[in-house]
Amino acid sequence: MRPEGSLLGQAGLRSTPQRLAIIRAVAAQPRPVTAQELYARLRGKRGSPGLATVYRTLNSLSEAGVLRTFAAGEGELAYRLCEPGHHHHLICESCGKVVEIPSCEVEEWADGVASRRGFVAIRHQADIFGLCASCRPEATGPTRHRPAGPARRAGTKRGAVRLTS
Repeated sequence: MRPEGSLLGQAGLRSTPQRLAIIRAVAAQPRPVTAQELYARLRGKRGSPGLATVYRTLNSLSEAGVLRTFAAGEGELAYRLCEPGHHHHLICESCGKVVEIPSCEVEEWADGVASRRGFVAIRHQADIFGLCASCRPEATGPTRHRPAGPARRAGTKRGAVRLTS
């Protein structure tokens, strides 16, 4: 991972103790985190940022491409610090785990889908929703039920692929 101060600089933000605390807290999370969750984790610590600072910092880092956003339900976004470079995600609908997959595994498919419909792919983003190995019942293999996890509340469909351009 890149040093937090350089990530803030990449987003055009001055490095402050509050902003450093925010980026460190996001980086420490294995799953995407909402502004409210992040604020609750940081609140009460000496020099902790206010809720407005958390929202503004997350938004700026997201707009600069430092953080990726994920639907968290009811119009709320969750944020995750991803590795640099173009990639895609596998997202568990039960526990919210996110796994990065290299873009090369999706590029040919995306170009083919576009080409067959008379398009030229300029850019794309693919998120594949399903159940991770920890959440999938081993005895039954792949399931077709609709889990009630965080992504289910966000209105996604199990096994769905979200492509945005």
